[in-house]
Amino acid sequence: MGEVDINRLREKPFNLNEEDMKWVQVTFGKMTMQEKIGQLFFMVGYKQDEPFLKHIAEEIGIGGLMCRSMAKEEVVATVSTLQKSAQIPLLIAANLEAGGQGITSDGTKVGSNMAVAATGNDELAYELGRICAIEGGSVGANYAFAPVVDIDFNFRNPITNTRTFGSSTERVKTMGAAYVKGCQEQGMAASIKHFPGDGVDERDQHLVTSVNSLTTEEWDHTFGSVYRHLIDEGAKTVMVGHIVLPEYSKLLNPSLRDEDILPASLASELLGGLLRERLGFNGLIITDATTMAGMNIPMPRNELVPRAIENGCDMFLFTKNLEEDVKFMREGLAAGMLSTNRLDEAVLRILGLKASLKLHERENVPVLAKAEQVLRHDSHRETARAIADQSITLVKEEEGVFPIIPERFPRVLLYGIESEANALGYNKTSGLAASFIPLLENEGFSVTLFEPTGVYEGLQGSYTEMKKSYDIIVYLCNLATKSNQTAVRIEWLNPMGINVPNYINSIPTVFISTENPYHLLDVPRVKTYINTYGVNEYTLPLLIEKLMGVSEFVGKSPVDPFCDKWDTKL
Repeated sequence: MGEVDINRLREKPFNLNEEDMKWVQVTFGKMTMQEKIGQLFFMVGYKQDEPFLKHIAEEIGIGGLMCRSMAKEEVVATVSTLQKSAQIPLLIAANLEAGGQGITSDGTKVGSNMAVAATGNDELAYELGRICAIEGGSVGANYAFAPVVDIDFNFRNPITNTRTFGSSTERVKTMGAAYVKGCQEQGMAASIKHFPGDGVDERDQHLVTSVNSLTTEEWDHTFGSVYRHLIDEGAKTVMVGHIVLPEYSKLLNPSLRDEDILPASLASELLGGLLRERLGFNGLIITDATTMAGMNIPMPRNELVPRAIENGCDMFLFTKNLEEDVKFMREGLAAGMLSTNRLDEAVLRILGLKASLKLHERENVPVLAKAEQVLRHDSHRETARAIADQSITLVKEEEGVFPIIPERFPRVLLYGIESEANALGYNKTSGLAASFIPLLENEGFSVTLFEPTGVYEGLQGSYTEMKKSYDIIVYLCNLATKSNQTAVRIEWLNPMGINVPNYINSIPTVFISTENPYHLLDVPRVKTYINTYGVNEYTLPLLIEKLMGVSEFVGKSPVDPFCDKWDTKL
């Protein structure tokens, strides 16, 4: 590796000083080939498993580990074991997208990106990044796999959704930059993701190699504009998705046949030609999870492992089989699929990132007592409350329905539409109707939760009985975006859609979506419709205040909730 390349670590975004540079050079100079290979791997931890953690830190010599959300005691123990066992300090990451709860169940759920976007307040995006860094850092994290800077162009995309700042390029750009600033000011690296941009395709890269089908000009003015700005603002890392960008791949490498176009995580023309050269990114590039189908479909595993690094990524996120993937990396180096030059370049960037975070100078073992003073701090919870209050959006309003108070609508029929969010828990909430009912009852409403009776033709009772029994119908729909699903749609109950909104012209009906902002697609004729873009501890009480007219709806939709359909606006 040439001296010129090492000196690039002095430049943005790492900005290393002489002491930092000396640590990188001395550390790099002592490393064996096996130690260099170990640094490429970024593993995942679900629990405090001391033998496994010591093995990956001491014997494999991994460069980093991502924590799934655990109790604070488990996170602190996990990080402590790793950092005490590692020769080179580890990068500790988490999906700190919506608050400290991304790494510990004891952290604050501040709010989704889309909830922040609905407030229209860039300062709250900054606060989200700041709180994620403070709470994550208190339990040992130094790296946020956030912010998501995908643009939600396609309402059918099942994975971007409320994880994005919406469908406006400018809003994604300004709020993404605000998050990065808030996060990195606290000594934590941010990772802008998922390059070259999710939200165009309606498919999920966890399950298929998805496609960003924009022309080069369209991409430059949207995703390209976002990435260029955030790179200029100093984002330290970029996470690369298993998403192809065919028009740019063909522009940069005209010899490519369609069948040879690779996802960005494996595409040298996108990693080198576009991200490094055209956009000028000098930080660390990490793959998205290499366990996803989107990466494994285009190439055999024994090839994609070394080629991900050779073609431009610096770190390899997760393994399908740890010992086998390490072997594939080693064999790829021996066979020439991975060059020593490229390996050295990747390792120097990893060390450069660690030095920029001062991991070689600071105490990297977290202290539980200190974490307890930070997690769910009153000021963090106040930010969570402000985001919930300012984001709840009244999309459609039937004249004369508000305020919804017991004097006007004493008898409520509540339809709960829910499903279990998966283990990744980007927006995980469940059993929401059970929490909502007592809040309504405390205000003086009489609430009946709809229970299907199986009566033929989908009638719970006769039309006349329904009119006599209920003054208002409320739908609480809690279907969260999650990995490994192909759509976020309502599946109505049998027989014959027994819980479909059939009474909108007879009984006032209010539909509340707590997660997905696009449910008007399935209930287009509902006359009163509300989005909350996720749920934190304040959402439901604040929602009831707004329903009752105690406070105003002030959120503005960051996407088109009408899904470009004419009947949704009726």
